[in-house]
Amino acid sequence: MSNKPLPLPIRAVVIDLDGTLLDTAPDIAEAAQRMLRDLGMAPVDLAKIQSFIGNGIANLVKRALTGEMHAQPDEALFARALPLFQKHYAEVLTRETRPYPGALEGVQALREAGFPLACVTNKAEVFTLPLLEAMKLKDVFQLILSGDSLPKKKPDPLPLLHAAEFFGCAPADLLLIGDSLNDTQAGNAAGCHVFLVPYGYNGGSDVREQNCDAVIAGLPEALNLIKKA
Repeated sequence: MSNKPLPLPIRAVVIDLDGTLLDTAPDIAEAAQRMLRDLGMAPVDLAKIQSFIGNGIANLVKRALTGEMHAQPDEALFARALPLFQKHYAEVLTRETRPYPGALEGVQALREAGFPLACVTNKAEVFTLPLLEAMKLKDVFQLILSGDSLPKKKPDPLPLLHAAEFFGCAPADLLLIGDSLNDTQAGNAAGCHVFLVPYGYNGGSDVREQNCDAVIAGLPEALNLIKKA
């Protein structure tokens, strides 16, 4: 972790979705199990699926098919599997997904403190917007960037640079709150501050090992470590 003096001067806050704001793993896992069942393949347990989340749906489907983080499935199998996953995920999108404890309160506190807010996720827009709507979070954010909103997604810095430009601030005045190495790499590459929560989807690794500015127990804690720039 970095040794920057706290509280950090911040002009806008970007928040990740899966694993930071919302616990989406149960519904993602259910969609994956239905996909595998349709394909006549063995199921994968929740913990395994949870470790596969974070790099977009295409990568998650490849990982569910192979059981590996970086293996490539048969192209024809992947072509059959992806639309099956998308169909099933649309069916169960909000069945068990819930905000993490304190997430809604934390977002509201940041908003009331005068920080402009953005949600930046690698989840496709077709799932992102209905999820935020269902969780009563859509109107909280001035900017929502999904995995297919821009030509590149996290860990590329482009979404964060876009957010900084949208809010009219330097990347150094932006705070990203996330849960994974994906977020840390994107934030570091963009020159943003990064806070991480320890409860999300980081492939089983401890977020305290990453080059971030702080690890916070939950979103409400962020407000104690920042001030208006």
